[in-house]
Amino acid sequence: ALVIVHLLFLHETGSNNPTGLNSDADKIPFHPYYTIKDILGIFIMIMFLMTLVLFFPDLLGDPDNYTPANPLNTPPHIKPEWYFLF
Repeated sequence: ALVIVHLLFLHETGSNNPTGLNSDADKIPFHPYYTIKDILGIFIMIMFLMTLVLFFPDLLGDPDNYTPANPLNTPPHIKPEWYFLF
């Protein structure tokens, strides 16, 4: 409840800074700056992931996926679920 009262008073009067200077001068608008920054970050991340997937597809793979399958031999690390043991 104290947080809600604090937010009500803060939004009613507005906050101020301890230096007493006008802080509106150093504000930048959201749309052109942060939107472009976010789009650029998403584009770089997608390009990194596409490079990883297209040029190095086996880099993060599990080594057990590359052993030839033998239907007569079960690997020792594979255990059945507990409810299949009864």
